[in-house]
Amino acid sequence: MSIIIAPPFTSAEMAAKKVQMAEDLWNTRDPERVALAYTEDTVWRNRTDFLQGRKAVVEFLTRKWNRELDYKLKKELWSFHDNRIAVKFHYEWHDDAGHWYRSYGNELWEFAPSGQMQRREASINDLPIKESERTL
Repeated sequence: MSIIIAPPFTSAEMAAKKVQMAEDLWNTRDPERVALAYTEDTVWRNRTDFLQGRKAVVEFLTRKWNRELDYKLKKELWSFHDNRIAVKFHYEWHDDAGHWYRSYGNELWEFAPSGQMQRREASINDLPIKESERTL
């Protein structure tokens, strides 16, 4: 049985648990499983991609993790209020040619009463790194 953390987010501890749950889920790299954390009609902006609906999320994440190999993510709570959470994050990955990257970003999340995310806005920048510079 999964733990459901739903808004309103009334404490930093509660919001941080929600962020940790998201980090753990994304680190599974399982698009179908990750997509269940979002409403059926979820709306995303991820970099310059605009998505709507779970099916689009699954397709997007499948492409992402086929391209971003050995993906490992770390999220940190930035702020929270009522049904919204802001996070900062970084993740490391490599492409199929063996080039490593660290991607940095910020996300704005808005949740439905069910605890599922109904809106996600992500701004992300990639930094080429050497494999020896990995921290995750």
